[in-house]
Amino acid sequence: MEKFERFLKIELPAGQSAFLLGPRKTGKSTLLHTQFPCSKIFDFLDTDLFFRFSNRPALLMEELDALSPDKLSEPVILDEVQKIPGILDEVHRLIENRGVRFILCGSSARKLKRGQSNLLGGRAWRYELFPLVTPELHEWKLLDVLNKGMIPSHFQQPDARRSLKAYVQDYLMEEVFQEGLVRNIPSFSRFFDSVGFSHGEMTNYLNISRDCGVDSKTVREYYQILIDTLMGIMIDPFKKRQTRQVITRTPKFYLFDTGVAGAITKRIIHEERGELFGKAFEHFILTEIVAFRSYLNLDFEIGYWRTKTGLEVDFILGDGEIAIEVKGSNRVDSIDLKSIRTFHEELHPRKCIVVCNESSERKVGEINIMPYRKFLTALWEKRIIAY
Repeated sequence: MEKFERFLKIELPAGQSAFLLGPRKTGKSTLLHTQFPCSKIFDFLDTDLFFRFSNRPALLMEELDALSPDKLSEPVILDEVQKIPGILDEVHRLIENRGVRFILCGSSARKLKRGQSNLLGGRAWRYELFPLVTPELHEWKLLDVLNKGMIPSHFQQPDARRSLKAYVQDYLMEEVFQEGLVRNIPSFSRFFDSVGFSHGEMTNYLNISRDCGVDSKTVREYYQILIDTLMGIMIDPFKKRQTRQVITRTPKFYLFDTGVAGAITKRIIHEERGELFGKAFEHFILTEIVAFRSYLNLDFEIGYWRTKTGLEVDFILGDGEIAIEVKGSNRVDSIDLKSIRTFHEELHPRKCIVVCNESSERKVGEINIMPYRKFLTALWEKRIIAY
């Protein structure tokens, strides 16, 4: 299996601790072993370790007291820390009283948020590791990315369908059901299936609640579980400086990985055309934007714009400065520019970009038509947005 040099670099000054969060199998443990080879690591996937520290979290201080000063000069790593949220009280005490630095690694912020320490009250920075992104790859094919996704082990398999199916089942069993995040297991299973089909669309809580047999308040809570377990992101509608009737309240939900989204819907994309390809292509571009924002610690919002007459621009970045429309076609015609042109005429963004499957870059008035590879290169070089 190829080893990828990850874009994320964790750099902690003296006295600073951090959380490293990310979905399962994105490579968090490998990243920490690579970047902190001299650190003391406690892996709570080890059953014996889990039971010992669950029963006596104070063991953490006793074991750290036995380490040499040189060893303690490196951050102490607690892997799968969400399995023992109560240990955060000990971590808090060691940070405050001993000056120990920690990297707390896990796949879910939900159980940590419920703990008394509540993510250490801001004493630890937050890093997030995503599936692979294009700057980490020497070569890649678009259909592979859309079908297999970018979780490292899946991306490297010739056919990842079995692994993706197992990943989804493991998430439901280990992350949701066994952790007791829901009481009504059948309704959440139905909800999870419906997420795949409504993925990337405006979220209709009422329709989904009817499909799942629970009320809309419960559906909202289910979505929050997906967000807290890092399985997806909500994109809110862009609301500022509107001059016509637009959608202002209905968000869109996107899963964290194109392969996982395809596994839930049993989707296989055979060619770079059609509705399924277009939706997956849009999803892929969003995953790159989201990872770019996090890895470079940039502070811009991601929204979408849609009028009540059906005009829509896929992604609005910042305070309306950047408008991005994603088109899966290899030829963008004038009719395809209607929505983004309307947005430009009304809100005057700094850049209007259509990301597409064309072979060369061109410009139509104020609208930049960009092949997706050139767009992604420009994005990661901070030539699209840089704050």
